Amino acid sequence: MLYILLIIEPDGQRLTRSAEEGRQLYERMCRFAEDLKARGLLVASESLRSNAEGARIQVRGGKRTLIDGPFSESKEMVGGFFLLDCQSKEEAIAIGSECPAAEWATVEVREVGPCHGG
Repeated sequence: MLYILLIIEPDGQRLTRSAEEGRQLYERMCRFAEDLKARGLLVASESLRSNAEGARIQVRGGKRTLIDGPFSESKEMVGGFFLLDCQSKEEAIAIGSECPAAEWATVEVREVGPCHGG
């Protein structure tokens, strides 16, 4: 089963770190990803740029609305993700608990599945 670990960071948190601190944290995350890959669990992973560099799109009544970041209503941002092939939700949660980002962010575990009502 596929599970995604979403790294939910406080918006602006990255700006509070020195370049060296940021590099060290990034290296820890890369080692975590390499370990998942070696264990045969990692499908994909990426770090995401800040909300300030993003855009939001809505189409209502055929009209497109585009909002460039930063998004003032947002107090958090998705800082990255790990897509995993796990046997169970419990395994995905255990792996999420191993993620270094859980020390400075929230790791949200979600199963990949079809979009339907209910």
